[in-house]
Amino acid sequence: MQTSFETISTERLSPHVMVITLDRPHAANAMNTQMGLDLMALFETFLIDHQDLRCLVLTGRGDKAFCAGGDLKERRGMSDETWAAQHAIFERMVRAVIGCPLPVICAVNGAAYGGGCEIAAACDFVYASTNARFALTEVTLGIMPGAGGTQNLARAVGARRAKEIILTGLPFTAAEAEAWGLVNRVCEPAELLPAALATADRIAANAPISVRQAKQAIQRGLDMSIWDGLAFEIEAYNRMVPTEDRREGVNAFNEKRKPAFRGR
Repeated sequence: MQTSFETISTERLSPHVMVITLDRPHAANAMNTQMGLDLMALFETFLIDHQDLRCLVLTGRGDKAFCAGGDLKERRGMSDETWAAQHAIFERMVRAVIGCPLPVICAVNGAAYGGGCEIAAACDFVYASTNARFALTEVTLGIMPGAGGTQNLARAVGARRAKEIILTGLPFTAAEAEAWGLVNRVCEPAELLPAALATADRIAANAPISVRQAKQAIQRGLDMSIWDGLAFEIEAYNRMVPTEDRREGVNAFNEKRKPAFRGR
């Protein structure tokens, strides 16, 4: 797996958890074409090879910005054709994040505007620092959210709130994001990453096949009728029955010890 990138950094802080950091602090971690390519390459790798990872934490470098959105300095003067080509990369990147089989926790350490807010909304859930701010400002620039914002935000906060956020372009606080359902937990800045890592470690200690199947059942089931969702759920459930981890979990419970899951 590629581990060296121009605009993001990766680090394993425990055997099964990787921290992915948007790493353009001089530009408020704004998303340029290269960052789109880097994130796309990394997350598409996880579709093929988990690398023994069980949970990912996505954050930004510094204490001011998670991601300020698309890099408007790079975009200034772009032809329509170049803009469309760049956006195709962003579209593919966010689909790779949404489709990642591993749980992705977003640790929003500052401003998450435009595409930054869309990346956060594409993750499985979000922790945010008290100084985090969110906004989808695209309509103030003559465009609209195009990296999943109209879909993921509406699923997180409801259609009426999403319309208010997107159609006004107004920023909102971490506390508001938590109250509305976009953010799971608000932390003091120094506690943000440790809190996200503690949750990631808790997830990573669980049976990895079970976690991946449960994530998929929730995500896909939301787009199905309840009856189709129930059918999908039991198909996902049946994947666990013949696994070593299922037998290990039951044995560990009865032997009053911590299970040692191996993802098999």
